[in-house]
Amino acid sequence: MPEAAARVPGRRARPAAVTSHAARLVTLLVSMQAALLLLPAWAAPGTPPQAAAAQTWRVGTLDLHPCEIGGQSATGVPSQSAYCTRFDVPEDWAAPGGRHIALRVALVRSLALEAERDMVVFLDGGPGGAATEDYAAVASALRPLRKHHDILLVDQRGTGGSNPLSCGDELVLDADKPAPPHRRGKGADAGALEPSEREQLARIRQCLDTLAARAAPQFYTTTDAVRDLAAVRQALGSPPFDLVGVSYGTRVAQQYAARYPQSVRSIVLDSPVPNRLVLLSEFAANLEDALQRRLARCAAEPACARRYGDSYHKLHEVLDRLRRNPQPVEMHDPQSFDLERETLSADDLAGLVRFYLYASSTSALLPLVIDEAASGRYAPLLSQAKLMAGDISEKLNGGMSASVLCAEDADLLHEQPQDERTVLGSGMVRSARVACQVWPHRPRPADFHRAFVTSVPVLVLGGEFDPVTPPRYGTEIAAALAHARVLVAPGQGHAVIGIGCMPKLVGDFVEHLDPAGLDAGCLEALGDTPAFLNVNGAAP
Repeated sequence: MPEAAARVPGRRARPAAVTSHAARLVTLLVSMQAALLLLPAWAAPGTPPQAAAAQTWRVGTLDLHPCEIGGQSATGVPSQSAYCTRFDVPEDWAAPGGRHIALRVALVRSLALEAERDMVVFLDGGPGGAATEDYAAVASALRPLRKHHDILLVDQRGTGGSNPLSCGDELVLDADKPAPPHRRGKGADAGALEPSEREQLARIRQCLDTLAARAAPQFYTTTDAVRDLAAVRQALGSPPFDLVGVSYGTRVAQQYAARYPQSVRSIVLDSPVPNRLVLLSEFAANLEDALQRRLARCAAEPACARRYGDSYHKLHEVLDRLRRNPQPVEMHDPQSFDLERETLSADDLAGLVRFYLYASSTSALLPLVIDEAASGRYAPLLSQAKLMAGDISEKLNGGMSASVLCAEDADLLHEQPQDERTVLGSGMVRSARVACQVWPHRPRPADFHRAFVTSVPVLVLGGEFDPVTPPRYGTEIAAALAHARVLVAPGQGHAVIGIGCMPKLVGDFVEHLDPAGLDAGCLEALGDTPAFLNVNGAAP
């Protein structure tokens, strides 16, 4: 059961000065390309003098110091101001006298003069994302929560600043990374740019040799991370937690709340995975369904149908052609602009299509992308695929992903014959099973895949066309809960907490703990971005 504070449906009345102070700070938000920059809590005009002067912020037993987190210069996402520290934990919780590792912990200070006691905890996706590195990209989405709450960020062990299991692209097993090559029967060409399974195993063994001096990968699972988070909470003075999980972070949220129910006040699950789900097992089918429904919108629109015809059929024709004969392409590197000669494989195109489906804005480009490929104009597509794959690989840790998947899912993971004719195929499943032959892992807890049950209020968010975690997952989770509600963003894809009025709805939910009482009519304004009919946009 949640702590006493969680039982109060609303909040105590705040002094008018506090409310107006927060409102003034909110008006200082500056639009910055892909995100909103929240001014540093200790330097913004109107910040309490005690905060502006503080170079050390003591919370519980932790001393935190000013730091900058996140920020991605390539995409224009600015860094964010926070307070950071290192937190010591045993690598193996069952052997506290053994090796210890340091977790990177950050607190983003509330804009209020006096923050509520409960802390918002952002749980990153992947598996393999680091909360402190990715917070900048979600800062605007969490803005309503920051008005009255401090936000806690802990880089999950094995990621970011928490003893990362850095290995490289040979461990491409994540939910949020491009798929590795997959064979389509005997003699099929997997693409010259990707390693064979034997090469993959050799690289994994080399990676494990490199990690051996500082990490034992079998201790970098969701269960270990949940134990870490509980220890961080205790060090902070045991505040109630408002958990906000995105994608894989929703698995962490459910596992934490199941094991430490008294510490949780509310839960937000954005693009969730049910506990029963074996990661990777339904990716190919989910992608195919979302792709068909997305492209059906184009086929139903006269102008789009005249311009592109049957895009779904055309895509599979192009993929079959590339499987038989990957195309040599002369292109300029998207970052260095050096002239290079590369090969475009079916997997490159499939990976590009997959990631375009993640957001409504990029999904609008799919008919055009498919048409370009069908016309033999490959250079721009390969450039985009290379840029996207590189960007994702830099953000997600393949070693930590392998630790999670091998311990929690691999023994239940099997290739599905029906997936072979999908865009994604069975490559990710095959790659995971190969990697887990040698990647160290321990048995998961016996109840790990048990359906999540809690009395805590839960808000579930989903995107209508999510290619990874379809809305039915959220409906499945909510059906087993007493105080839950599902909000689906029309026309949207994966990770929707920052879309439209969703930030406000999340803020209202955490404030009042009344999911049924939320007025979600504002979501009706969302919808598809019209398909691009040419490089200039949707206009004919």
